[in-house]
Amino acid sequence: MSAYAIESKFVIGVSSSALFDLSESHQIYLDKGYNDYRRHQEAHIDQPFPTGVAFPFIRRFLGINKAFPEQCPVEVVMLSRNSSETGLRIFRSIQHYGLDITRAAFMAGHSPHKYVPAFNASLFLSANKNDVQQAINAGYPAGVVLPSVIYDDGQDAELRVAFDFDGVIADDEAEAVYKKNHSLTEFVAHETEKQAIPHQPGPLAGLFKNLAFMQRLEEAKRQEDPSYQKIIRIAIVTARNAPAHERVVTTLKSWGVSADESFFLGGMDKARILSVLKPHIFFDDQLSHLQASASNIPMVHIPFGIANKPTR
Repeated sequence: MSAYAIESKFVIGVSSSALFDLSESHQIYLDKGYNDYRRHQEAHIDQPFPTGVAFPFIRRFLGINKAFPEQCPVEVVMLSRNSSETGLRIFRSIQHYGLDITRAAFMAGHSPHKYVPAFNASLFLSANKNDVQQAINAGYPAGVVLPSVIYDDGQDAELRVAFDFDGVIADDEAEAVYKKNHSLTEFVAHETEKQAIPHQPGPLAGLFKNLAFMQRLEEAKRQEDPSYQKIIRIAIVTARNAPAHERVVTTLKSWGVSADESFFLGGMDKARILSVLKPHIFFDDQLSHLQASASNIPMVHIPFGIANKPTR
């Protein structure tokens, strides 16, 4: 039993397809069906899955508990389409890598997205596009982990999380203005006029706020112990530039949060920044931005708002 109720935790829900590389198993399922897939998992139950795109992020996120062993403020919950039977290999892989994950929902082929609020999750990560879209449509925070080749430096304990702003942290109001006529001039005029009015929260506003709260815990710990090395580093990487940057600052200030680093790129390729920042996860609502960015950065697509509406 956990010492703290789930309501008191900063929770992230992750699917097995995001945490581990299940490409071999998935191909067996596609080619030969469920029974062969089940037999494959049973035959390889003690063979750990290779690590997946979200693994470096999740490993470091759980490391926050090591810095705060009395509170243990964070938790990761497995939200999986597997059955509990085929999920045995998943939990053995979790144990192999030393991840402190104990709670799970195994849905036997169904989407687990409905259980995001039940587990108090600030984020649901999955490689299954349909599951994530259903979660977003229901108003839950979720993102699609995109395939990429990830290098996880075991000596690097810092957790670097990067966010796009519009359609991710904030709503898509400004994006809608731009998309109406694809006019940058109209976008800048709109955001300048409303620079003192905060945006409404976007799908990952809660995640951003919770990370900022963890940073305040770290700052308090550093006041007590100047040798303490902070874990969390938050960055905003947005295509906005001045003067549209002011509404970003206004919005974050109204929520009582801030980023460690903010990049207002004015349409510059985000890969130029991300390749230096090297975040362990980057959230953006536009696939075109993610596909154009560095291929060795863990990318997560947030399929929210007007940027993801089908064009006619």
